[in-house]
Amino acid sequence: MSVTAPAGFEAAGVAAGLKTTGKPDVAVVVNRGPRKVGAAVFTSNRAKANPIIWSQQVIADRVVEAVVLNSGGANCFTGSFGFQTTHQTAERAAELLGIGAGDVLVCSTGLIGTGDEVFRQKVLTGTAEAIAALSPDGGDDAAAAIMTTDTVAKTAVMHGDGWTIGGMAKGAGMLAPGLATMLVVLTTDADLDPLEADAALRAATGTTFDRLDSDGCMSTNDQVTLLANGASGVRPDLGAFRDALVSLCQELAVKLQGDAEGASHDITIEVRGAVSESDAVEVGRSVARNNLFKAAIFGNDPNWGRVLAAIGTTSAQFDPYDVDVSMNGVRVCTAGGPDRPREEVDLTPRATRVEIDLRVGEASAIILTNDLTHDYVHENSAYAS
Repeated sequence: MSVTAPAGFEAAGVAAGLKTTGKPDVAVVVNRGPRKVGAAVFTSNRAKANPIIWSQQVIADRVVEAVVLNSGGANCFTGSFGFQTTHQTAERAAELLGIGAGDVLVCSTGLIGTGDEVFRQKVLTGTAEAIAALSPDGGDDAAAAIMTTDTVAKTAVMHGDGWTIGGMAKGAGMLAPGLATMLVVLTTDADLDPLEADAALRAATGTTFDRLDSDGCMSTNDQVTLLANGASGVRPDLGAFRDALVSLCQELAVKLQGDAEGASHDITIEVRGAVSESDAVEVGRSVARNNLFKAAIFGNDPNWGRVLAAIGTTSAQFDPYDVDVSMNGVRVCTAGGPDRPREEVDLTPRATRVEIDLRVGEASAIILTNDLTHDYVHENSAYAS
């Protein structure tokens, strides 16, 4: 049920013809209340799609009653026509739902730089059809409608003490976040005020989606939204709610990692022994974005020299000649030199774990990434065709 698992939410997903496959491509998620609390984080890319520009204005008062999402077109770099399309989408939804357009978030995903009157009409028609199909059981249809190169829909549900959180996500490429990653909608029937919802969302995204770094490419359309309606009548323990939200977002992040375009290895990079958490994140991300390392993992080559070369480009505090590196449980490097023979490392399983001990502190962090494959290059060379 994903986003409709919590009480008081309805959703739908329909095929409006934006995709040539005929699959669902417009989704709507509606908060029926009683509270209409909204929080969101967005891409930090200076190049922002029209739905991001619109939604950043909408979220300012932290009141959100509906989210309209489309795949099959990013509506980015489409000029004033594109922004008008986003505005009209919100107005159409608001008219049909009997709410204000300023309380409707809009999200889009797909090819950048395309959009015409046909695209606009399909989005508007799809919005109307999705609203007509709204149901407390429509969460799975909505999750399917936001897929682009995704091979599976990504949903998760977490139950608390009298309250529930649901979520759906899409993403298989351009997974290199800044404040958020891809399109994600989270819903809860817990009774939260706007500041509590915002704080919980930022705490969750900061340690989950923000640490998924698949291909080093940041999207123009990334948005993570949390809707809270208090329909359960339960004021949650804020620590327990935050922990549950982190767990749910981590589950979705792992699903995004597992569906990364062309990937054959899901790589977990754990950095420990750092002076600070930020240092640990910087070191882990430097490895996750290193194409030589990622290509080596694709070839099942435990080339730990590429790990040291990557982390040496960071400003983190450590001595590169006093670092340990392990791959899938085998310490191949200790104190900046060879340890166990690389032949002992088995990189044939899809799950791959790289552990880096900087040996200068107590802080740690985990970054999720994947390998660089022929299939990734092929898929992205033909994305617009």
